[in-house]
Amino acid sequence: MRLLHTSDWHLGRSFHREDLLEAQAAFVDHLVETVVREQVQLVLVSGDVYDRALPPVDAVALASTALTRLAALRVPVVLTAGNHDSARRLGFASELIAAAGVHVRSDPEDAARPVVVTDAHGPVAVYGLPYLEPETLTRSWGLGQRSHRAVTTEAMRRVRADLADRPGVRSVVMAHTWVTGGAPCDSERDISVGGVSQVPAEVFDGIDYVALGHLHGRQQLAPGIRYSGSPLAYSFSEVHQHKGSWLVDLGPRGLEHVDFVPAPVPRPLGLLRGRLDDLLTDPAHADLERSWLQITLTDRQRPAAAMERLRRRFPHALVLHFDPEGGQASRQSWARKLRGRTDVEVVRDFVEVVRGRPVDRAEAGLLDAACSECRGDVIAFPAPHGADSA
Repeated sequence: MRLLHTSDWHLGRSFHREDLLEAQAAFVDHLVETVVREQVQLVLVSGDVYDRALPPVDAVALASTALTRLAALRVPVVLTAGNHDSARRLGFASELIAAAGVHVRSDPEDAARPVVVTDAHGPVAVYGLPYLEPETLTRSWGLGQRSHRAVTTEAMRRVRADLADRPGVRSVVMAHTWVTGGAPCDSERDISVGGVSQVPAEVFDGIDYVALGHLHGRQQLAPGIRYSGSPLAYSFSEVHQHKGSWLVDLGPRGLEHVDFVPAPVPRPLGLLRGRLDDLLTDPAHADLERSWLQITLTDRQRPAAAMERLRRRFPHALVLHFDPEGGQASRQSWARKLRGRTDVEVVRDFVEVVRGRPVDRAEAGLLDAACSECRGDVIAFPAPHGADSA
């Protein structure tokens, strides 16, 4: 049986205010084309279909389009809820849409209720574990420890109990969690609230293939335990990652072969660091002129209108940091520099450091008045030029 393992679509998410809906739609096109070209028999979506519990209308429409197109191909889909999804909303009418071959697993109580798909070698039992919240499940499942390890271990105990009644059946488990050994990115929401965050890989021992979601980089923790990663980059920490899906072949005795299918890249990412004038003139950076960029300036003094000037050469620059050469020594001495200074002096100094030049007379008056207002002083702001002073 040929499976396509994907996860973490995060439909509705933007990239530093850049709309990604068109790029996400292109991934859906790619996904459907891959299913047809590679003769995929089962699609797995391991959580975080949406980026938030209340997704935008356009994101919901895109998810509906994707599932409708897959259902039209008569290819079964198993889809689980991630920590970004609203499990109840995602699971709405799940029994109804299961008739079309789209199986949603959003309720932890359904973890041991497999979707059974059959090929020439017999049945494959697919267990969809949605995101398991320790705070909620520890009490309802009567567990002695509140942790992701505890709730996942209990879910897998239930899975194995069901598998015991299915001798010789090949098994697939989908789980949206952080398995020990997986490397996180900046774009993932922390799931450590409510207990210990990581789950050891041995919790999934004995399963033919484990299709993981949550971490956004593709990763292999064991031949049969993998993260597909997100189909698009959602932070600059993913600049060196290759996005896509896993194409998994199960033979008569279990896992046989896995290939990676690269996803389309809407725009490459890049990191630049250096002095402003060098970045604007160095021909070595020509290949980054069409990339989404995070740029760190190292000029000793913050250049005026830096982002505006950078975008003349790099129109897709999105993030600007400032890390002046020799700045570490300066940062280490801030406590000494601020000792004994008044609030007004500190505020004026802050503006000068950020902007690179002292405040002028009019700005100083506004800053002084603002500080007085914050302290609750009774102050009289000067009337605008030409206004009636009565």
